[in-house]
Amino acid sequence: MESYQLINEKNLDRFYKMLSAKERNGFVIIEHNEKLPYAVLSKEKKEINHPFHLFLTMITFGFWAIIWVYFIITLSRKKDILVALDEDGNVFEEKCHSK
Repeated sequence: MESYQLINEKNLDRFYKMLSAKERNGFVIIEHNEKLPYAVLSKEKKEINHPFHLFLTMITFGFWAIIWVYFIITLSRKKDILVALDEDGNVFEEKCHSK
């Protein structure tokens, strides 16, 4: 049985471009495999300046609270993602479940 080379230079280039875009966005590579092109990336949670957001909520009569809650939900969690090439050579991204 023959093994087929499904990974060509074009697909590999798209994979590395996606990795570099994620790194520019604050992600750090924690696991990388060259043979089966995949990488696990992680982005630490950000600290939220709660006194500042409380002040903004008070001077906007509570309207800023919507944005503050959004920041709490999205920025206060660690994010882990998997970026890989599938068997057809397409680059995909998936969320990793962290403990």
